[in-house]
Amino acid sequence: MTEAQRTPEQLARACADAMFSRDRATQALGARLLDVGPGQARLSMPVRADMIQGHGSCHGGFLFSLADSAFAFACNSYDEATVALGCSIDYVAPAFEHDVLTATASELTRKGRTGLYDVRLENQRGELIALFHGKSYKVRGTVLPQETQDD
Repeated sequence: MTEAQRTPEQLARACADAMFSRDRATQALGARLLDVGPGQARLSMPVRADMIQGHGSCHGGFLFSLADSAFAFACNSYDEATVALGCSIDYVAPAFEHDVLTATASELTRKGRTGLYDVRLENQRGELIALFHGKSYKVRGTVLPQETQDD
């Protein structure tokens, strides 16, 4: 199926599946891709013992990584290769071992080469753990391999 024959939802899923298959960092987190759509993505991650820092809660770097991955899947859902131009995170509450975190990324705006996205991180009880804000930048290329004229 060519890109032109796909619905926006099918294109977003194809991009996410292709990216996830190559994304060893997100896989190493134990993250699962729960849902994806145009400008949106939802991932989950269990908090493991090796993610706990010296104060007994999940290290902020793992929280940032999960949010950054959700951001990446959301902003690459249009088959336009896109990278982070800048990101910030506010930690609201701690996450602990055995928590299951969900990162929900939502596109706020996308114009020209840039876009703005928010990501909410919540635990399994729906409690807010962190808020992430990312700015994307469209680079050359695509997420999906381009089809040749013989296809």
